Amino acid sequence: MRRRSRGGNMVLEAALFIPILVTLLVSVEQLGKLTYTYYSIKKALYSAARYIGTQQGVNFCDAGDPSILAGLNFALTGTTDGSANPLVTGLTADMLLVSIERYSASDQTLTACDCSATGCDTAAGGTAPDFIVVSIPDGYAMRPIIPFLTLDPILLKPQVKVPFTGT
Repeated sequence: MRRRSRGGNMVLEAALFIPILVTLLVSVEQLGKLTYTYYSIKKALYSAARYIGTQQGVNFCDAGDPSILAGLNFALTGTTDGSANPLVTGLTADMLLVSIERYSASDQTLTACDCSATGCDTAAGGTAPDFIVVSIPDGYAMRPIIPFLTLDPILLKPQVKVPFTGT
C-alpha cells in the first residue's frame, strides 16, 4: 500500500482562503474606523452646539459672531481660539453650519427661524431661538481602503440639535 501526500492540497486551500480572510478582516477594521469617525464628528458637533447654546448675547444672524466662532473652534480643536491641533483630521469650520429653529406659534411645528425683527434676530428686537442645529450639509468624505476593492467615498452627515438656553 502506498500512501499519498496531501501537503499540496493544504497549501492550495490556504492560498485560496487567506486573501478572503484578509479582505474580511480589513473590511471590519475599516467599518470600525468609519463608525469611530462618525461618532467623533457627532460629538464635536454636540460640543459646538452646547457651547453656543449656553452663551449670552449671541447674534445668530452674524456668521462672524465671536461666540459662534469660539464654539466652532472649541468643537474642532478643543480650544476656543483654535490654537490646538484638530481633533478630526480634515474637518474645518467652513464645513460646519450653525442654524436656529423655533416652534411656530400657530401650529407648534419646528421651523427654521429667519433673521428679522419678528424672527430670531435679537439685535433687531427679535426673540431668542428654541433650538440650535449644527450640521455638515455637504458631508465629511471618508474613503474606506479595502484590498481588491475600489470604493467611492462615503459622506458622513451628522446633525445635532440642542435647546438654546442663552439669551
